[in-house]
Amino acid sequence: MIKAYLISAFLVLFHACLHAQDFVFGSLMPADVKLAKNDLDSSSNAAVLNEYGKAFMVYNDTKGYTELIVDYHVRIKIFNSDGYEHADIVLPAYKDESGERTDVLSEIKAVTININHGRVVSIPLDKGQLFKEEVSKYLTNTKFTFPSLQDGSIIEYSYRLVSPHIFNFKTWQLQDDIPKVNSLFEALIPGMYTYNVILRGPYPLDIQDAKLKSGCFRIAGRDIDCSHMTYGMKNIPAFVEEDYMTSAMNFKSAIYFELSDIYRLDGSNIKITKEWRNVDRELVSHPDFGGQMKRDNVFKSILPTILADASDDLGKAKALYRYLQRNIKWNRYLGKYSENNIKNALERRSGNIGDINLALIAGLRAAGLDAEAVMLSTRDNGVVNDIHPVLSDFNYVVAKVNIGDSYYLLDASDPFLPFGLLPLHCINGKARVVNLKEPSYWIEPKSSQKSTTQYTLTAELHPDGRLTGQLVTHSHGYTALHKRRELANYNTTEEYIEHIDEIQTGFTILGGEIKGVAEVEEPLVEHYDVEVKLYDGLNAPELFFNPFFINRVTKNPFNLDERTYPVDMGAASEERVLMTIKLPSGYELKAKPDDYNMVLENKGGRYLTQTQLAGETLTFSQLLALNHATYAPESYFALKEFFSRIIQQEKIDVVLQKTGG
Repeated sequence: MIKAYLISAFLVLFHACLHAQDFVFGSLMPADVKLAKNDLDSSSNAAVLNEYGKAFMVYNDTKGYTELIVDYHVRIKIFNSDGYEHADIVLPAYKDESGERTDVLSEIKAVTININHGRVVSIPLDKGQLFKEEVSKYLTNTKFTFPSLQDGSIIEYSYRLVSPHIFNFKTWQLQDDIPKVNSLFEALIPGMYTYNVILRGPYPLDIQDAKLKSGCFRIAGRDIDCSHMTYGMKNIPAFVEEDYMTSAMNFKSAIYFELSDIYRLDGSNIKITKEWRNVDRELVSHPDFGGQMKRDNVFKSILPTILADASDDLGKAKALYRYLQRNIKWNRYLGKYSENNIKNALERRSGNIGDINLALIAGLRAAGLDAEAVMLSTRDNGVVNDIHPVLSDFNYVVAKVNIGDSYYLLDASDPFLPFGLLPLHCINGKARVVNLKEPSYWIEPKSSQKSTTQYTLTAELHPDGRLTGQLVTHSHGYTALHKRRELANYNTTEEYIEHIDEIQTGFTILGGEIKGVAEVEEPLVEHYDVEVKLYDGLNAPELFFNPFFINRVTKNPFNLDERTYPVDMGAASEERVLMTIKLPSGYELKAKPDDYNMVLENKGGRYLTQTQLAGETLTFSQLLALNHATYAPESYFALKEFFSRIIQQEKIDVVLQKTGG
């Protein structure tokens, strides 16, 4: 039985009986040989010629549970050497926590087909070239690379996967980072299983068909009918990743399955898709989740010391937050559950995300504060399903503390995070708040701070053509966070300053100091003595000077012809440049960049520049503000044009002319 929740409407439906089937392995079609790079997408270095998958279920009497069997077959054309990376194949196999139920790969076949002087040459993969990589105790990858690659090679492989993991059936990725000529998927689902089916992505299906297949599943001596679903898409554009996006899986066209119900042979029903009230009870009673939130006794002996200088609830929350930041080091493992329990994490001074932030919640509760857990999915993990509770969607937990009419979201895993600022990887759509006594609810975490940078240059142009002065940079929000993290990689601030001097092309740093490195609630302030060699003396009648040498925009971050997914920056941002330059006497302003005031629609952003000369003082100011954390795909071309104009503006020089010259 199938329940369909289709995000993108099925625009083309074929109700007639479809004869979906696999294509013959190693048998080329004339169109495969003729297909050229420019026939599909001039920027792609490879293309999928044909792709077929079939997923069905069998009951394993020996093991006593249902298994999913997936047959997969694909043929790819490599246009040039830049496409060789698509000949490196990785096939994952997963285990459950017990290690007993594991995916099994078999029947792997692979061949490279080359056309040499009109003759078809097939080079099969030697089975000895299959390698297994133990990624973790839950994941093993089987890897191989196709032999004898050349421009125009056609590679082809197939395999069978037998899996005990039936919850998500088989996700079918219609879209990939190279174009596809054809992709076809068959799903045979026994009537005793009900799945929610979701089509994600911007493109409609070309083929959708449903029919009944009698007796395709056998259990306990009984034959069960199946829903035989066929999904297909043709001429699928490549998905091109660009800056400022969350996980690509959020936007690629794909078909997702989620197990909702199992109907037993005796007529009873097991509801797999639970209500949140059931999940709430499960989480609150879970020893590694709610059980850890309740362990406020862990802080009983140390709480007076932690709160010694706290005068109000906000001060208590900040004191506990700083204590956890400093006393449990993140072991680089994610997770919504505690790995070692919070008491052990405090004693060992190490733990996963669950250990750290569930400990923070327990500490806040011990201090009499109203604290809750917030489960979320990180940006590279994809967005969560907000229609049905799917706990496996969540891979992270943070704390929420409610003080007065305000609340603060806290992640104590990073010692450089200011109070109330979540790391950028946590800003990813909806999150679920879990309270020990009240029903859970949705929130949408946002950045609590704008990411801002201000550069202030006070300098003098000397007769020998040198520009010298002091550059002071104030950084807030994520900009300051990134700089503090980078500073931590150096033994001294002097080493970091040397690094900045090496990568900075606009000026030379003669010396400097950095303030506020440890005070994460304050701005990070960098003081640099700088020098720019502008000219070999000032003898020329005209001096050309480009004022955009501080963090100049040289490359447009938006270059696609079309972007079907949002521009997600995580936080609003603002960058200012203020210059005051004392000139030698006897100069006037002959030409300068136009004073600019460019805005994005809906108050989405602004770019301002202003240049003027008053006496012997040249002043220049610049503002680049992006006021939204996220921009819809419809705003993409406006953003692209916005940055294109900025790049052109920043090519224009100031021209100074000697008076009377």
